Amino acid sequence: MANSKHAHIRYNILDYCFRNKSFTFQETLGYLNEKIAELYPGEGISTRTLREDIKVFRNGIKGFSAPLAENIRILKYTNPNYSIAQKPLLEDEQYLIDAAQQLLERFENHPKYNKLAEALIKFQDEEETENNISKILFYDHNDEYKGIKHLKPLYLSIQKKQVLQITFKGFKDKLPTVFQFHPHILKQYNRRWFVYGLNKTKGIKEWSIPLDERLLNFTILEEQAYLESATDWDSFFRTMTGVTRAPISKIEKVVLRFHNGRENYFKTKPFLPDYEEFFEEEKQDQVWFEAVINKELVQQLLSYGQDVEVLSPENLITEMRTHAESVKKYYIIK
Repeated sequence: MANSKHAHIRYNILDYCFRNKSFTFQETLGYLNEKIAELYPGEGISTRTLREDIKVFRNGIKGFSAPLAENIRILKYTNPNYSIAQKPLLEDEQYLIDAAQQLLERFENHPKYNKLAEALIKFQDEEETENNISKILFYDHNDEYKGIKHLKPLYLSIQKKQVLQITFKGFKDKLPTVFQFHPHILKQYNRRWFVYGLNKTKGIKEWSIPLDERLLNFTILEEQAYLESATDWDSFFRTMTGVTRAPISKIEKVVLRFHNGRENYFKTKPFLPDYEEFFEEEKQDQVWFEAVINKELVQQLLSYGQDVEVLSPENLITEMRTHAESVKKYYIIK
């Protein structure tokens, strides 16, 4: 059996090499140790361990049954579309998942366990479905979302305090723009990920970049000093729906009246956490909160259709009226 220490990391790195590189054995060993050292300084593996790992890749019973030919100088898949990510978990890997789930059950009375439990259940359901066991979970998922590939590299860039050069091209842009970016945090909204940080080129501290096809490329600027963020990100997001916030924006008091009992739905899933209710009996169908007025807030309000009414501020009432009038003209009887 191959050395189990960091095995999952090694397998992912090797899978990448066999798909995208044309390395010899020694080149593969050097690249693998370089990547391991980035995560665990001073650590690496031996020639023997790499040989055992390659056996696991080739093994059709207790391994990945990878299309990796033997007795060749270059280690590369014969099928360029193959990836071990397409294969079910190995027995040892499944054991680790099961052990992790049992360990986390010790925290089942702690709020932090809820999200971990949800992630493990989703993962287990996907594995069982691939093994022809009936699917149980049907959760909100964006199958067309390609930006998830950027999530881990950007997470590591934030962790390692790396400065990036970003190449970005908006949907309406004729040419891409290039700028220096200091990544600070990652945020998910509406099944998409966004990275926030300092756009040094424009001098904007809280610049957001969507992790999708508009993010063409990013490279690490090794010689640039990383600038930390002074933003209180918890406070930044608590008064904001979504991800859009103008550099100069003010927080306003928003008052909503719901119809047809829809206030109950809002209270079970508010789009801003710090909402307040009124004490007056005649205002039990109303709520208020302080927020930045942005397009995501308007979209959330529009999702309630005729069941929500904006009572203030006046600029938001005007914007909602404009949307209502625009939609109305689509349905004029001709």
